[in-house]
Amino acid sequence: MNEGSQNEETSVGNTQDLDEETLFVVSQTFKALGDPTRIRILNLLCKQEHSVNDIANTLGLSQSTVSHQLRFLKNLRLVKFRREGTTIYYSEDDHHIMNLLKQAIEHATHN
Repeated sequence: MNEGSQNEETSVGNTQDLDEETLFVVSQTFKALGDPTRIRILNLLCKQEHSVNDIANTLGLSQSTVSHQLRFLKNLRLVKFRREGTTIYYSEDDHHIMNLLKQAIEHATHN
């Protein structure tokens, strides 16, 4: 086996082993990362947890928009939440995806 095919196999794995559920989750994850609003929210949550109001005010979005996007991200287990009184705080829930996002941002801003 040559070095190129070994690296491909190691880094990506055998795509024939992907079941339908895995394919769906991976495609939904990339869909999440394909939306500028969700990228902005995830980038903010990479740094620290925030309430819906904090996110809306910081990013100049409506609370409704933020709540809708957070629900999508929560369903994919990319963000998690905790309740403190009547306020819900959101934070990152998957460091793998956050690392992928950080790498994509570094790639986009690299000169």
